[in-house]
Amino acid sequence: MLRTSRFFPEVDDNRVVRETYADDNAKEYLFRRVDIEDVVSAHVLAANRAPAIGFCRYIISATTPFLPDDLRDLRTDGPLVVRRRVPGYEAEYKRRGWKMFPSIERVYVNDRARNDLGWKPRFDFAAVIESLKAEDDPRSPLARIIGSKGYHAEAFAEGPYPIG
Repeated sequence: MLRTSRFFPEVDDNRVVRETYADDNAKEYLFRRVDIEDVVSAHVLAANRAPAIGFCRYIISATTPFLPDDLRDLRTDGPLVVRRRVPGYEAEYKRRGWKMFPSIERVYVNDRARNDLGWKPRFDFAAVIESLKAEDDPRSPLARIIGSKGYHAEAFAEGPYPIG
């Protein structure tokens, strides 16, 4: 079973995030996103390995730069931890007028998928920052081809999804 992080280009489903951060700023690869190309490669590997592995759950998310020692600081000072793990991010964020999330409440760890499946995700936060510095599109070629498909044919007052 592959549990994927967000890989779609639609706006964030959280109203506060949509109102506080530019759309590209909110599409980080630190703790809750993954590129569709990495999702596809994980599925191919899982399908090939399924007969040998049997049933197992795997998190398919960009490889986080965070370590277990970072957990307390992530809750209280996310930018401090990101600066510690990806030092070059601040200048690029400043150049773009972006801001880091003040607190990071959850981090998805893909270690089991990388170890058991031999999965090698290519798109993580450090790679995104390097692409942005080079004025390159940080998305994979596949993500650029697919683009945004949308979930609903209609618009909703509270955001991109119906709120019940």
